[in-house]
Amino acid sequence: MKPTLPQLMSLNGGFVDTAGFLALHGLFTAHVTGNFVTIGAALVHGTSGTLTKLLALPVFCVVVVLARWLSYGLPGAGLPVLRTMLLLKTLLLLAGGILAIRYGPFADGDSATAMLAGLVLVSAMAIQNAVHRIHLGSAPPTTLMTGTTTQVMVDLADLLRGGQAPEEAAAARTRMRRMTLAVAWFAAGCAAAALIYARWNVWCFAVPPVVAALSVLLQRSTREGDPTAPPPAPALKASPGHL
Repeated sequence: MKPTLPQLMSLNGGFVDTAGFLALHGLFTAHVTGNFVTIGAALVHGTSGTLTKLLALPVFCVVVVLARWLSYGLPGAGLPVLRTMLLLKTLLLLAGGILAIRYGPFADGDSATAMLAGLVLVSAMAIQNAVHRIHLGSAPPTTLMTGTTTQVMVDLADLLRGGQAPEEAAAARTRMRRMTLAVAWFAAGCAAAALIYARWNVWCFAVPPVVAALSVLLQRSTREGDPTAPPPAPALKASPGHL
């Protein structure tokens, strides 16, 4: 069974976040608010990368706003919104990967090249987060698994306790399966990034653009979530987040 678009995005989310953390002195490229923690650690331990981490959140926010504005203009240009956003993310991952491979490994996390590579990757993940929020809102998150794991455990507790109506229990089981798969794909991305980084260092950044390109091809073949494509069934017309 081939992976779904959200599952490939989860795989890439885990991979890019882990690779960025390992290669860019503790920078979270997808879970950007986690950089508040690593900023504190950098200040205490005197490690580098503080400035890049400080810039990560504002850059992330600006890119999300720009991505949202871009999504409003794409239909007027005759371009499919979701596919175009996924392609833009792929190009940013490619650019970030080239920078990391060309100029890394980075001895200083606040060097110009390390900062540029990190913030380009942050921009790519900002687009992924925006795409999920706008077009794939019914799917589990692809870059942050704390809430997803909590919901899985809540549903598990309810199912173990029993006493639910059959339809409620069935809904909980379906939700658990989807969310557990999201966590598994994300964890697989984390593990793959760590293993590849340990063996090939910054060459690990060659993987994310390939996975992102596969996501574009998958979306093109399935037309999943494409707001400019005629939906095959009435249920898709009511999907939240389409522009």
